[in-house]
Amino acid sequence: MAIAFVTGTSSGIGLATAVSLARAGHQVVATMRNLGGAGELRAIVAAEKLPVTIAQLDIDKDASVADAIGQAVAAHGRIDILVNNAGVPGGAGSVEEIPLAAFRATMETNFFGGLRCIQAVLPSMRKQGGGWIVNVTSVAGRMASAPQSSYAASKFAFEALSEILAQEVRAFDIHVAIVEPGVIATPILDKVPPLPKNSSYPHARRMMAYFKAVLTHPVSPFVVGDKIRDIVASDSWQLRYPVGPGAAALLAGRAVVSDEEVIRRAALSDAEWLALMKRERGLDIVL
Repeated sequence: MAIAFVTGTSSGIGLATAVSLARAGHQVVATMRNLGGAGELRAIVAAEKLPVTIAQLDIDKDASVADAIGQAVAAHGRIDILVNNAGVPGGAGSVEEIPLAAFRATMETNFFGGLRCIQAVLPSMRKQGGGWIVNVTSVAGRMASAPQSSYAASKFAFEALSEILAQEVRAFDIHVAIVEPGVIATPILDKVPPLPKNSSYPHARRMMAYFKAVLTHPVSPFVVGDKIRDIVASDSWQLRYPVGPGAAALLAGRAVVSDEEVIRRAALSDAEWLALMKRERGLDIVL
């Protein structure tokens, strides 16, 4: 049995990961910013008698991270698995339209929040001679698509940090894995701010229409949670794991399209873009 510390567990991928790990027999410290949102997780834990402790954590705050991880180590003696899942969707709209404060807020949570947790857990992992750090990013951490500027920038940054971290901690037998979900049915999409009114840019409304079309066949967050469970049960040093039925295909498709072609496609008319989505992805999107 391992001790797992998971962030952002009130819903979606974080909740699924906490439950999947606990069902596998691990002792889980499931953290979230607002304990008032723990109702669903508490119900599952009680019904299945799972080994889960729910704790408050705001990854945007140094003191909160230090306290939560310190308490977990004090209670359990160690942390074997850190899953950095907590994140925000970022601002909606173009680079021109998203306020600078929104860029900072997205980076604070999606990049610095995970970094805080990593720095807090590494000293004890090094001393115990091993562990797992699983960083949940996104396919948007490998392919930048308008209008996801703040979100993709934060995920690209977290991917780079993870790749460097993996190089640094291999000698201490600490595994680092980057989990890259595609479009998963989670509440994070409900948290996207309202689109700018009368925008000169079509990409935000196209992206939301794309998500709506894809989610007519929703992929459960337990697909990701179960994958994370399997990753930490292995002895693999593989770094990146695209997860979900569409993730690997999206990344493979991007790899064979030039940067210039991606830019050209973003300038298509609505009618041309809809036809492209139908032709290449089989999606009937309504704008």
